[in-house]
Amino acid sequence: MARRSVLFIALAFGTAAGAQDQNDGTAPPAETPAEAPAPVHDPATPAPVNDPATPAPDTDLQAPMATELSAPIEIYEIKESFIIPAVDRTEQHEDLWDRVRIGFAMPELNGPLVKDRQKWYASRPQLLRVLFERSRRYLYHIVEELEKRGMPTELALLPMVESAFNPMAYSSARASGLWQFIPSTGKRYELEQTRWYDGRRDVLASTTAALDYLQFLYDMHGDWHLALASYNWGENAVGRAIERNRGKGLPTDYQSLTMPTETRYYVPKLQALKNIIADPRLFGLELDPIPNQPYFVTVPKTRDIDMRLAAQLADMSLDELIALNPAHNRPVFATAQSQTLVLPVDRAQLFLANLENHDQPLTSWRTYTMKKGDRLDKLAKDSGIALAKLKQANGISPGTKVGPGFQLLLPIKGSAAVHDPLPARFTPPPAPLLQRSVRTVVRTIVHTVQRGETLVSIAQRYKVSVQDLKRWNAIGRLLAGQKLTIEQPASVTTWTRKPAPAKPTIRSSGRRTRG
Repeated sequence: MARRSVLFIALAFGTAAGAQDQNDGTAPPAETPAEAPAPVHDPATPAPVNDPATPAPDTDLQAPMATELSAPIEIYEIKESFIIPAVDRTEQHEDLWDRVRIGFAMPELNGPLVKDRQKWYASRPQLLRVLFERSRRYLYHIVEELEKRGMPTELALLPMVESAFNPMAYSSARASGLWQFIPSTGKRYELEQTRWYDGRRDVLASTTAALDYLQFLYDMHGDWHLALASYNWGENAVGRAIERNRGKGLPTDYQSLTMPTETRYYVPKLQALKNIIADPRLFGLELDPIPNQPYFVTVPKTRDIDMRLAAQLADMSLDELIALNPAHNRPVFATAQSQTLVLPVDRAQLFLANLENHDQPLTSWRTYTMKKGDRLDKLAKDSGIALAKLKQANGISPGTKVGPGFQLLLPIKGSAAVHDPLPARFTPPPAPLLQRSVRTVVRTIVHTVQRGETLVSIAQRYKVSVQDLKRWNAIGRLLAGQKLTIEQPASVTTWTRKPAPAKPTIRSSGRRTRG
C-alpha cells in the first residue's frame, strides 16, 4: 500500500494493507528494528518513534533498477527456477512447516531482488529465529484458514513481511495488527475500531479480513503477484500502473510495472522467505519444527474480567495472554467488545475450571462517564491511583480530547488496579517450550494391485517381506484390482509444554495455594 512509513515495532519490516488512494510516492523497504508500541493507546492519536531507516530517493523505480544491486554470493543464487523439495502430500505431517511447503502454489518470482532479499535474511539468522518463534502462535490457524479456501500457503508467511508477526505492530500510517490494516480498509472489512477495542489486532477477525481482501485482489487481477502488490500499494494505484503500461504497449506483469521501492521489494521479500523455508539447508539454516496442531482455542466469556486475573486463572504470563488477545485497548476484557477469550490449548480447561471456582470479583475497574466540571487529576486522586497510570489505563495521550461524556475506567478503591494497570511496553514473548514424545503404533494400509505389479515390487515399495505379504493376505497369486492389507510401524508424536516449577493456582477460596 502507498505510504511513507515504517512499522514502529521490534524487528518490523512490513507494510500496511489497503491504502489504495494514497500517494504513489517512494518508500524504502522497512527492515530496521524499532520499538514496539504500548498495548494501551488511543488509535486516533498515535505517538510514533523516530524512524532510523535511511530514506530512498524520492522517485518511482523502473523494473530494471534491480540490476544495480550488488551480486549475491553463490549460495543465494537462483538459476532458472527454484526447486521446492518434493513432499508426500498424502502423509500426515507432524511438522507444520511441511504442511506449509506442500501448499506452496504461487508462481515463482526470480531475479536480483529475490536474491538480494535471500542474502539479507540468510545473513540474519537471529532475526529469522525471532520471526519463526513468533509465528508459532498463529501459523496453524492461518494455514487452516488458507486450506479451507484453497488459497496458497505462501500467504501464511505474509505477516512476517507485514508485521514481523507482532500483533501490536503499529505504523505511522496508522496500520495495525499482524496484517497491517489501515483504518479505512479495516472498516471496509468490518473490523471494529473503538477506544476500547481494535479489531485490526484481533488475530481471528483480522486473518479472516486479510484473506477476504487478498482473495478479492486475486479475483480482480487473476495474478497473485499483482494481488500482493495491490495489498501493499493499493488496488487503485496498481490499476493505474497497469493502465499506464497498457497504454504504452508494455507488459503489465508485476516486474514490468513502475512502482515505489517498497512495493518493488514486497513480493521479493515474500519469495525469499518462501525459498528459505522451502529448503533452509540451502542457506545454511535449520528450522525448528512447529507442531502441526492448534496452538490456541477460543473459550466463552460472559462477564468482564481483568487481564491480569484472566492470566492468573489460566496460569500463564500476561504477555502471552495479550499476544493471543491483542485487540483490547484497556486492562479489562470487556464482554461488550468480545464474548470469547483466546487461550493456549493446554490452558483452556484450567482457566474454565478456575473461573467457575473463583468467588471473588472478576474486575477491579468500573466505568465512569465524565460530567461537566470533572478533572482527571481529581478523579485519579479520589480513586487512589496515580494520574499517569489512570491515563495509561484509558489510553489518554496529549492529543486525546477529554471532557463531558468521555467514558473512563476507574479503579475500585483498594483493588490491585491502582498499582500497575498494564505493562508500559509490549514485545511478544517467546512461545512456550514444548517437549516431544514419540510412540510407535501399527498402521494398516490397503493397497490396490495395479496391472504389472508383483509381490516382490509391492514388498519393495512398502519395505516389507514377500512372506509377510502372503501371511497378511493369505494369497499365492496376484490379480489386478485385488486389495492387499499391509501392516507398517508408524510414529505418533505428541507435544506438551515442558514441566515448569509449581506455580500458585487460584482456588475457590480466592487464596493462592500451591497447585
